[in-house]
Amino acid sequence: MKNFLKITLLATAILSSINFSQAQQSTIKEDFKPSVLNQPQQEYPMVNSQGYARFKIVAPAADSVRVSLGLGGRGGTKLAKTEDGSWMGTTEGPLDEGFHYYNVRIDGGKFNDPGTLNYYGSVRWESGIEIPAQDEDFYALKNVPHGNVQQILFPSPSTGTSRRAFVYTPPGYEKGKGKYPVLYLQHGWGEDETAWMSQGRANLIIDNLIAEGKIKPFIIVNTYGMTNEVKWGKIREFKIEPFQTVLVDELIPFVDANFRTIAKKEQRAMAGLSMGGMETKTITLNKPDVFAYYGLLSGGTYASTDFKDKPQPKLIFLSCGSKERPDGVRKAGEELKTTGFNAVSYVSEGTAHEFQTWRRSLLQMAPLLFK
Repeated sequence: MKNFLKITLLATAILSSINFSQAQQSTIKEDFKPSVLNQPQQEYPMVNSQGYARFKIVAPAADSVRVSLGLGGRGGTKLAKTEDGSWMGTTEGPLDEGFHYYNVRIDGGKFNDPGTLNYYGSVRWESGIEIPAQDEDFYALKNVPHGNVQQILFPSPSTGTSRRAFVYTPPGYEKGKGKYPVLYLQHGWGEDETAWMSQGRANLIIDNLIAEGKIKPFIIVNTYGMTNEVKWGKIREFKIEPFQTVLVDELIPFVDANFRTIAKKEQRAMAGLSMGGMETKTITLNKPDVFAYYGLLSGGTYASTDFKDKPQPKLIFLSCGSKERPDGVRKAGEELKTTGFNAVSYVSEGTAHEFQTWRRSLLQMAPLLFK
């Protein structure tokens, strides 16, 4: 009797699980469209209006195919083999709005999805997918005047080589004679100097804000934030001094000499996401005579005690996603304000440690700069 009861309960549980899965699947809207980040003429991956993603991988000789850990939760998305030998699957639930990295595991090996474009993240070129966002208009490509993003190579005697940076100059820069403030904007760990303009769409965000009359034009500079390579989990081994030398003593003088900048502390800002926030905090406190505007985007916080015997910056901007640690950001902002600092805290609703948080953060921070 006991064994019969156990079998009955087990069967009920399995049936309930199947019914739940079927019910869940029935609620998914079949309005899937190719991701906007797909390579030309590639149909998959697809996304629907609810934020689900659907994948198709052609690997007829494979025994198992899974989309990378974390995408869709619970160990990733396991794909099922179809009659034509391809593998297909849909995420278990909707994904957060915005950009996501992912890769494909085929029989345990890590590969990129041949259907989509690649973006540098996690110390490798990863596949990327864009989940449509309700507020995506602020980073959309619109029929407005556009700035220019150019690659520069600047000499770095301290590292014995030339290093790369990307410089955004606002619309009208090439035809004008005016000088501009500069925001030095840093990427996160595992990314590089391409991240903010590619994944973050920073140039489009600033183009749109300028076109709407919400900000005065300024220059943005992105450079690689690593001078000693640090592996995952070893971030405490990162040494700021070599990168600080590259940024403060080599890159900034090069930018000031080759672009029409207002080469003054009062017209210079530094901000960064995640590890770039850590770099920003350390360098701004080490070099308070270089920058006047500070921004930490999912990159820690400042406290009023950090500024003992140091001048107050013109602005401290702190942000993160609501799925991170928003209370810490809010409390730090309030503590700074109550002690006399011009501090602003912002929390991106419904996002985590991801580019939609940082896109929104740039949108909120940009109008506060260079006042």
